[in-house]
Amino acid sequence: MTELKHLAIIMDGNGRWAQARGHNRLFGHVRGAKVARQIIEAAAERKVPFLTLYTFSQENWQRPATEVKFLMKLLGRQLKKELRTLMDNNIKFRVIGEIEKLPAEILKIVQHTIETTKDNDGMTLVFALSYGSRQEIRSAAQKIARQVQGGHINIADIDENMISACLESAFLPDPDLVIRTSGESRLSNFYLWQAAYSELFITNTLWPDFTVTDLDEALTIFSGTERRFGRIPEGMDAPAT
Repeated sequence: MTELKHLAIIMDGNGRWAQARGHNRLFGHVRGAKVARQIIEAAAERKVPFLTLYTFSQENWQRPATEVKFLMKLLGRQLKKELRTLMDNNIKFRVIGEIEKLPAEILKIVQHTIETTKDNDGMTLVFALSYGSRQEIRSAAQKIARQVQGGHINIADIDENMISACLESAFLPDPDLVIRTSGESRLSNFYLWQAAYSELFITNTLWPDFTVTDLDEALTIFSGTERRFGRIPEGMDAPAT
């Protein structure tokens, strides 16, 4: 059975789910937040060590101001509401992304949640907030360039391990499995470096309809996957030349 250390989820389809039912897009985000809570608790129960939820992307800032404002308020409300749940389930909360762009009152709630849960040693829950993978890679490249410029390292020293160590998400193992809801087959600027060898589970189910049963299906399929990372499976002869 293949071991899963890090599960990452692109939660997509809230707006379409609401519009298909004749509701405002904002209604879909409220429903999506409830589903996120269920999936977080289920992942913790299943002893998933690390869970990343793609909560708010860099590109999401370009949405209508009323929707962005609502999403920020929803984020703050949910974090305050679920803090006790995080503590009861021994979940450590972390974030990645340019969170300095968050409204001051929301940033304060985020930082309070991080500080309150820092000593928990169960599942680590990561919210990708104001996150973009290209921006993360750019920041890592700038960090390395400054080290080269300062004479601390040589260009020849730069390898994949160094780049990974300079990413904001360096405290995480690479995601073993990336789930994307709503049927879209793209990463949408999420973990572009880290997901190089991730297994992908694409489901047509919109996020507000995603259930623990759907999660278990993805985990079951993953557990039976042979992850070769480009290598030939043991016992298989090399192709004839």
